Amino acid sequence: MVITTSVVAVPARLQSSRLPNKVLAEIGGKPMIQRVLERCREARGVEAVVLCTDSDQLRTLAEGWGFPVLMTADSCSSGSERIASVAEQLMAFGWAGASPVAAQTAVINVQGDQPFIDPAVIEAMVAEFRRRDPVPAVVTPVYRLQAETVHNPNVVKTLLAHDGRALYFSRSAIPHVRDVDPADWHRHTPYWGHVGMYGFRGDVLAAWDQLPASPLEDLERLEQLRLIEAGHTIATFEVEGTSLSVDTAEQLEQARAMV
Repeated sequence: MVITTSVVAVPARLQSSRLPNKVLAEIGGKPMIQRVLERCREARGVEAVVLCTDSDQLRTLAEGWGFPVLMTADSCSSGSERIASVAEQLMAFGWAGASPVAAQTAVINVQGDQPFIDPAVIEAMVAEFRRRDPVPAVVTPVYRLQAETVHNPNVVKTLLAHDGRALYFSRSAIPHVRDVDPADWHRHTPYWGHVGMYGFRGDVLAAWDQLPASPLEDLERLEQLRLIEAGHTIATFEVEGTSLSVDTAEQLEQARAMV
């Protein structure tokens, strides 16, 4: 089995709990969500970039910018659940004139609050799916953390196996280095941060609603833990640095300063 087609899905809503309407916030003269969609469209090797939303306002804007839109329920609890709810329709974008083959389709989830997402990271994710045998359930990028961010709870950490599989994700520093001052943990082991984007094998995404409830997901507020707790393999690949995710007013000002 090989991946033969790839689609980018951008989940977005207006009712963000920490920063409402953030995807419409202007950054350098454009709404944030427009920047995300346009940067995704620059990636080579994807058949379509699709907005998945429960907002009629976002649908109208995205269609005006030339992007297809799939409407979702407003009850979705995460971006992954939002795109999973329209998985079959998403996969159809990559199979013009034919029925989608779920196990041969990669659906790449790029969050709508990453205005500087690097198209090269999307291309690298597509390449990872196509080179791996067997094809993993999920692929996600990680990056080496600097010492000052190891203990920042706003930075999601990834614990890796020798082969690059993600063993766990946490807002805490993992692993714990026993009998060492936490300020010096980074001197004893590498720490990895998680870039908030995922590539799903189509059949795994389509079966999202069959995954059992995840206490770990509820505790950490990290949707990928539902997959790990259910026994799915999450493969990783290293990238240089991370893409800014805008979750707070301070991060929005940082994004505007970057432009």
